[in-house]
Amino acid sequence: MRIISRKRLKEFWSTYPDSEKALRAWFSICKKHSFDNFNDIKKIFPSADYFDDKVIFTIGGNKYRLIVKPQFKIKTFFIKAIYTHKEYDKGKWK
Repeated sequence: MRIISRKRLKEFWSTYPDSEKALRAWFSICKKHSFDNFNDIKKIFPSADYFDDKVIFTIGGNKYRLIVKPQFKIKTFFIKAIYTHKEYDKGKWK
């Protein structure tokens, strides 16, 4: 998958350095796979959720949430936001 944009990941882990390893791992896994639908994502990321045309990934042992808009036809993930669990629970991302 193509991921737009890695810059958002870097900006997040510059603020939350303990997220870097997990975000790099997620990025590496996604770059190696070609997902055709949400079910394909669930095979690799069982904790992923689908909400309002976005996929929510649990990152770093449930400390962070990565929200991505998948475009399966063009094999691209658009990173919409990354939150701490606390920020995510406030629901502003909806």
